Amino acid sequence: MPEVIFPGPEGRLEGRFNPGPRPRAPVAMILHPHPQAGGTMNNRIVQSLYQTFVRRGFATLRFNFRGVGKSQGVFDNGIGELSDAASALDWVQSIHPEAQTTWIAGFSFGAWISMQLLMRRPEIKGFISIAPPANMYDFTFLAPCPSSGIIIQGTGDEVVTPGAVQKLVDKLRTQKHITIHHDEIKGANHLFQNELPELMGSVDKYLDMRLSPDSPIR
Repeated sequence: MPEVIFPGPEGRLEGRFNPGPRPRAPVAMILHPHPQAGGTMNNRIVQSLYQTFVRRGFATLRFNFRGVGKSQGVFDNGIGELSDAASALDWVQSIHPEAQTTWIAGFSFGAWISMQLLMRRPEIKGFISIAPPANMYDFTFLAPCPSSGIIIQGTGDEVVTPGAVQKLVDKLRTQKHITIHHDEIKGANHLFQNELPELMGSVDKYLDMRLSPDSPIR
């Protein structure tokens, strides 16, 4: 799990990168929760997602947004963080220019940033969005959402209201040509404190389906 430093819009960004096992390995990038609420790339959900993609043979990056850890710059309310994510994806793609597919995953604030990046980068073919803060941030930019993915939410989430996430899911499901999966983890709070195995079980089940050669979703 080598530490990497790569250029971002406001100076260097710090990450952990696991190169792909082969030249055309798929790429995955994981985005962490809100920097001002203690979110870093070492968040346990972020680390679990990272390990899941590494295990599946992806070239996988998690990194700290500006102002977190060794990453330079200061918090920018999501605008700069989106630029950081775009730079991070550029960096991974410079190492794996022949990647056959690209995935993005994010937790909470990271889910919001990841969904915005999805709109700007047509090469992203799948997403995992955990507790997207639909009650705090505007998600109307997903018009239309360009890729299929899964949204996972805890029913006991005290930060992101399950009802707001359900509304987002319902809206995305009206679109043609994409398929949105939605899993609710019973009783889980915002941090999935006692339900990390169930959360990752949901992620694995979804990836098994999507990455299968005979997956109905391309």
